[in-house]
Amino acid sequence: GTPSCSGSRSLPFDFERSRSETSGDDDDDEDDEEEEIEEEELEADPGARFGTDDGELDSDDDRERMINVAELTPYILCSICKGYFIDATTITECLHTFCKSCIVRHFYYSNRCPKCNIVVHQTQPLYNIRLDRQLQDIVYKLVVNLEEREKKQMHDFYKERGLEVPKPAVPQPVPVSRGRPRKVLGSVFRIPPELDISILLEFIGADEGTGNFKPLEKKFVRVSGEATIGHVEKFLRRKMDLDPACQVDIVCGDHLLEHYQTLREIRQAIGDSAVQDGLLVLHYGLVVSPL
Repeated sequence: GTPSCSGSRSLPFDFERSRSETSGDDDDDEDDEEEEIEEEELEADPGARFGTDDGELDSDDDRERMINVAELTPYILCSICKGYFIDATTITECLHTFCKSCIVRHFYYSNRCPKCNIVVHQTQPLYNIRLDRQLQDIVYKLVVNLEEREKKQMHDFYKERGLEVPKPAVPQPVPVSRGRPRKVLGSVFRIPPELDISILLEFIGADEGTGNFKPLEKKFVRVSGEATIGHVEKFLRRKMDLDPACQVDIVCGDHLLEHYQTLREIRQAIGDSAVQDGLLVLHYGLVVSPL
């Protein structure tokens, strides 16, 4: 036998020869027969018509799942103020996120993450935080009218105090340069090499009669090794608003330090016993000056 025109069946030679001698009506009958076969196949497998396995159309309801905002609340709340993130800011050391104003205020008194208690930076924890604009955009999209309320509160705050309302920062277009693309590096804070000594100032108490004084808010200081104990005393007097009659004694280990001694000399003379986690530890006390 010879293959038919469709290539799917073999017909007897006599039938093929007689088919060539018949009129075109027979060809129309065969086309009708093929159409009927195709319809039967589609009816047997309706999923083939729509390209699905079960023969049903995909709907948006099947592909999308509605999520309650309450399910996402733990991920968009600041653990300090218990409110939604405003200017979401992430600590680069542990990747915990807080409101910018909350974490900046916290670092004014501590250098540890309020959530996991890790040391963010020995002296300047604000260097290790970054704004998370993507997360903030998500919060504004999830919480209805939150962005508008924040903008209104900020506008009212400045207007009530007679201050100019700050304008939102407009991103600057990046110039397109021809040729080989340059690798753009972000702004990286580098500590000046002359600030080579980090000190920890620990308060050991004050005698009665020294008067009122403010507690030292920041006990971590980075200074030059050429700074003297006299400079440290002036720093303490200014930050604590000490009375001129109040005497400041500064001790390192068991050694009462003199005004002329530099921090580098003290570190070299006393050695590792004066250093804690890379910090030169100085203890200071307030006493009443003798008349």
